[in-house]
Amino acid sequence: MISSITTLGCLLWAANSARAALQVDMNDPASLRRAASEVAYDLMTYYKGNLTGQIPGILPGPPPGGDYYWWEGGALWGTMIDYWLYTGDESYIPTTMHSLIFQSGPPQHAYMPDNWTASLGNDDQGFWGMSAMLAAETRFPDPIEDADHPADPTGGKQPGWLELAQAVFNTQAAPERHDSACGGGMRWQIPQFNIGYDYKNSIANGIFFNLGARLARYTSNTTYSDHAEATWDWMASVGLMDEEINVYDGAHVQYNCTDVFKAQFSYNAGVLIQGAAFMYNISTGATQEKWKSRLDRLVNRTITLFFETGPMIEIACELPDRILCKTDMLSFKGYVLRWMANAVKVAPYLHDTIMQPLRVSAAAAIASCSGGENGRICGFRWNIGTYDGLPGAGQQMNALAAIMTLLVDLEDVPAPVTNNTGGTSKGDPDAGGESDPFKVHKEITAADRAGAGILTVLWLGFCIALFGFITATAGEERKVIVLKSSDGTRLSGGQGWIQHAIYRLRGRI
Repeated sequence: MISSITTLGCLLWAANSARAALQVDMNDPASLRRAASEVAYDLMTYYKGNLTGQIPGILPGPPPGGDYYWWEGGALWGTMIDYWLYTGDESYIPTTMHSLIFQSGPPQHAYMPDNWTASLGNDDQGFWGMSAMLAAETRFPDPIEDADHPADPTGGKQPGWLELAQAVFNTQAAPERHDSACGGGMRWQIPQFNIGYDYKNSIANGIFFNLGARLARYTSNTTYSDHAEATWDWMASVGLMDEEINVYDGAHVQYNCTDVFKAQFSYNAGVLIQGAAFMYNISTGATQEKWKSRLDRLVNRTITLFFETGPMIEIACELPDRILCKTDMLSFKGYVLRWMANAVKVAPYLHDTIMQPLRVSAAAAIASCSGGENGRICGFRWNIGTYDGLPGAGQQMNALAAIMTLLVDLEDVPAPVTNNTGGTSKGDPDAGGESDPFKVHKEITAADRAGAGILTVLWLGFCIALFGFITATAGEERKVIVLKSSDGTRLSGGQGWIQHAIYRLRGRI
């Protein structure tokens, strides 16, 4: 790591200079809480779901109606649960509770609401499930038992936090979600008609691993941890993780997952760090040593990649001369910092290793919060010592995570609870239901085939036009992402750039 101490000193100076709107003493819990409160307030100005005529629980979107996909709402409420845990501020409890319940997707309560099928991935569902799991682990106020569900016209009741997490896990553990393509593993998308259904990726499977590890600890049920271990092993077997514990984005089923897309996004590693820390926590003897080895290598590799020069950098899209990150990617830093801090609570030996880069990043995040009309809106880049002019809900979540996780050592910030250590959340081991309620049970007709042919012609025409644009601007865009198979062979145009263009067009990789 390059001169982290010097970097920290410079960033501390910048964070406390006259230019910085957030005046923070990083050694004073009260000062950190005040700063977190200001950042949280500014974050919640992006949320419109509590206004008349708006949809509770989601950030404005999805595109083109707004910048944010459905899943980022789930990530927001996880952030706000951690905010409550670290600061004790109860201001946002009612909004957080209502949002997590409203979007649960009755009657299954597995976070698969019909309104969001066009962008419903296993990762999207899983982010909401992880926020529900966090609510159970932190003893976030439980939903009112036997109260009517606010989005269920049939008069169904509100589920508990644990039940929601179990419902998500159970639907994802169903055999049809882990088909034989590539020897197992979950696909990115849930509905078969969604773009990306042919892609098996690290974040979907990483979240499933994460939930399994945490449910195993909370319930003392090894069925969950068995699924988690099998998922880790599968990811390693197909090359989504390599020997150095680099975590890659995903691969396509039509190539038997040999075309591993080797972009490295921080949240893929971060979600595995938290899950592996829980697996370490619940293990003993040789099994615990195995998980400690995996966890150590994963943490060290993550710090080397994303914190190499001091403050955290989203290396796949945060380039020195420009930002290529889509809206989703602009929010990844905050999740990683929260998950790493949480890992310290269940694997305390990691404390010094993790908290040093988190502290450097917190100083840098504070320095970035000097923009906007109020002079304290947070930017995305943390390595320039000031606001970069890139505001957004994700950027606010990042800065909030950076600031509040410095409170992780306080006595009033407990480790995650379990059923045996004070957990109160109501669960249901059989929660969930049909794993894919969006299956199309319809015979394909000649009209269907004709319509599909027309759409294919239109889509190919668009792809040809897009390819022409890419070729015409090749001189301007030198950094081209090339898809390669696991043996290093470059994929052909039909196998590479078109597939990548599809995912980029949706705003996701």
